[in-house]
Order: sequence, then structure tokens, then C-alpha cells
Amino acid sequence: MNIDCIERYFPELNKTQKEQITALYDLYADWNSKINVISRKDIENLYERHVLHSMGISKLLHFKDGSNIMDVGTGGGFPAIPLAILYPNVHFHLVDSINKKLIVAQEVSGAIGLKNVSIRHCRVEEEKSLFDFVISRAVMPFSDLVKLCKKNIGKEQRNSMTNGLICLKGGELGHEIASFKNKVIIIELSDYFKEEFFETKKVVYVPLV
Repeated sequence: MNIDCIERYFPELNKTQKEQITALYDLYADWNSKINVISRKDIENLYERHVLHSMGISKLLHFKDGSNIMDVGTGGGFPAIPLAILYPNVHFHLVDSINKKLIVAQEVSGAIGLKNVSIRHCRVEEEKSLFDFVISRAVMPFSDLVKLCKKNIGKEQRNSMTNGLICLKGGELGHEIASFKNKVIIIELSDYFKEEFFETKKVVYVPLV
């Protein structure tokens, strides 16, 4: 299992970042044999369907150094861990209500030497801290996530887009985003990544300040 599909789209990665990404497969494969973090049949597709997919958020927005991001429903660390590798000067706070999955995220991030990750076992309703952006990957309907996360979006602006919610989504989203249609921005990941997996995959953003 190699990282060719990552290097193809992110040629700017340095030696440390490549080594961190390369280490992910064995780490997740080992943990997945103990705790089902990724579908058992999908572990072979880790780099395309999980790592590259997570990094797709960067096609919407390049986070500025010093940004503070919360990943809601992170599970074993997606999309936060791949993004934390990509943005070593951005802090990522990983939240999930299932502790055993967070243990995987903690162990993986520690094993590859990430210094820009914090982890909390809680429901998002319990997290009161403020962030520039909340990110998530297909955790719950978009409107539900907006309601839960709006309280966590800080007013201080440091990025080129207004602070808000960024989600990785797939398929038809019309009903999910209907009430945000004048504010929402959607990019098609198939415009950036040519693998068949990305044909229906999108990054969805709405400002929340």
C-alpha cells in the first residue's frame, strides 16, 4: 500500500509529511484488527477513500497558520489527522462520543508525532470552546450539525473565508441544504480528484458568524 495517489495531488508535501502519511496504513490496519474504525473491506482503500478524501477540504480552503479547527464525530481521526499532517501549524481538536475510536485517533496521532492535535471524549453539545471552523465527515444531517456547532464558531477572522462549518458529503444534498441555499458553497471533489470514488463526493461550507 503506497501513497502515490496522495503525492499525485499534493506534490508539495515534505519528507516528514510523506513519512507520516506512509505510516498511517500499518497503524490503521493494526488498530482496525482490534477496533472496527474503518470498514474491514475498505482498509485497502485507506489512502484514496479516507486520507485523500479528508485532504479534499483543502481544495475549498487553505487554513492559515494559527487556525483552530474542531472535528466533530472524528471516529478514528478523519478528516482531522490527514489535515493535521497537511497543516502542521494549525490546531485540530478531535471530538467523538465513542471513546474506543478516539483511542485509535490518539494512538495514531502520537505514533506519527503530531503535536497539533487534541482529543476529547464527549458529545459535541458538551464542547464549549470556540474555533475558526468545525469540520466533519458525514456524521449527521447538515442542518442538525449547524444547530449543534454554531455555538462553537468564534468571531475573530483569520482565514480567507468566514468562520463556519465545512463538511465532506456524498450524493444528493438538496434536502439537507435547502434552508442554507443562499449561503452555502459546494465544491465537487471530482473536479480535483479523478478516481471514481470521488464522482459523487463534495465539500460543503456554510458561514456561521
